[in-house]
Amino acid sequence: MSSGLKTAALLGGLSALFMFIGGALGGQGGMMIAFVLALVMNVGSYWFSDKLVLRMYRATEVGPEHPLHQVTRRLAQRAGLPMPKVYIIPDMSPNAFATGRNPQHAAVAATEGILRLLSASELEGVIAHELAHVKHRDILISTVAATIAAAIMMVANMARFAAMFGGTGGGSRDDRQGGNLVVLLATAILAPIAAMLIQAAISRQREFGADRGGAEIAGSPQGLAQALRRIEAGAAAVPMDANPATAHMFIMKPFSARGLMGLFSTHPSTEARIQALLGSR
Repeated sequence: MSSGLKTAALLGGLSALFMFIGGALGGQGGMMIAFVLALVMNVGSYWFSDKLVLRMYRATEVGPEHPLHQVTRRLAQRAGLPMPKVYIIPDMSPNAFATGRNPQHAAVAATEGILRLLSASELEGVIAHELAHVKHRDILISTVAATIAAAIMMVANMARFAAMFGGTGGGSRDDRQGGNLVVLLATAILAPIAAMLIQAAISRQREFGADRGGAEIAGSPQGLAQALRRIEAGAAAVPMDANPATAHMFIMKPFSARGLMGLFSTHPSTEARIQALLGSR
């Protein structure tokens, strides 16, 4: 199954989970209120997150005289994309990300650390990966996933509140209501976990897709494959003080997620990404 089909299936799973928890609660009105609130929050994030995240990491825009701008311009032309704005982040941990609500309003940012660490071909691979995110409109996809997941979280909170303060009657009615409260509480606990798992899986699929797209834009998977290995080692040596809410945006997750927490990771393992890249030749 292609990355696009997998993402569509996962988004469908999130939607089905949202409908299920709404049905379990029996309150369609509350479900729609939660969805609208989540939609408003995430649409705001979609329109303004680029400015917020660039400010958060103290990114500085660079012009045509900067080598990163020149690399980005060359690759954007090759990809058939409008020229994005280019930013440098004053951080020695090697990393990079793309942001912006569409290809016409995109930005590419790279840390000082990644510029010092990588060779020219490796840097090309990284920037091509970020431009592939822009080309695939991954920011829109992640916003849709975040909207549904946030709505599930809100409805789950409502369910926990209802379970804590739900009343009981007597006799068999009491037994039925007790059983309903157990189901309600179980749904309230498990649904958010399932939503986080699906949302993380969507993010991982988009990373694989951007790796493939980046290799096509760069003309070879070798530069990106080598860059991923070096970025992982460099990020371990010089950790980045990153906000967890923005971790999914970076080419490499700024902090590790091993064992069970790897299920919630927004990025595939570096080795899996390299194998997928080199296996696609």
